[in-house]
Amino acid sequence: MTSLTNFSLTDAIAVLTRTPGALDVLLRGMPDTWVRSNEGKDSWSAFDIVGHLVFAERTDWMPRVRTILESGEGRAFDPFDRFAQLKEGQDKSLEQLLDDFVRLRGESVAALRALNLQQEDLRRRGRHPALGVVTLSELLATWAVHDLTHLHQLSRVMAYQYRDAVGPWKAYLGVLQCSGHSGS
Repeated sequence: MTSLTNFSLTDAIAVLTRTPGALDVLLRGMPDTWVRSNEGKDSWSAFDIVGHLVFAERTDWMPRVRTILESGEGRAFDPFDRFAQLKEGQDKSLEQLLDDFVRLRGESVAALRALNLQQEDLRRRGRHPALGVVTLSELLATWAVHDLTHLHQLSRVMAYQYRDAVGPWKAYLGVLQCSGHSGS
C-alpha cells in the first residue's frame, strides 16, 4: 500500500482541476485528423479518450469515494466499463464532450472538497472488484494519475498521426517510441 506521506489531497486536486482546461486548450477546434484518428486496431482516438474521461467522471471516481465512506470494505465498488465510451457518447461532438467533462469535473471536485476529508478519512478502506482492498488515498491518487495517463496517451495518439511525416527525426522523438501505458 502507498504511504499517506506520498499523497496530498491538495496536490491531487491541483491536477484534477487542471485536466479539463488542458484538454480544452489542446483539442477544441482541432481538425478531425487530430481528434478522430487513432494508432490502429483496438486503439483510442482523442475523441475516445475524452469520452472515457467523461464516463469515468459520471460513474467511477466520486461514486467510489462515497462507497468507501459509506460502506468501507463491506461493499465492493461497482465494476467500471473501461470501454463504455465506444458505445455511448458517439453521437456527441468533441466540443460537447469537452463541455460535459468541464461541468462534471467541476461538480466532482466541489463534492470532493465539500467532504472536508481528514488524514483518518484517507486511511479508510474499500474493496475494488479486481484489486481487493484499497484505501481512499490510493483511489484519489489513482484519479489524478489516471488523468495524467490519459494526457500522456493523448499526446502519443496525436503524435502518431505524424509518425512518418517527421522523417529521420523520429529517432529523437520519444513520444513516437512509446508503446503506451493505458491498456488500450
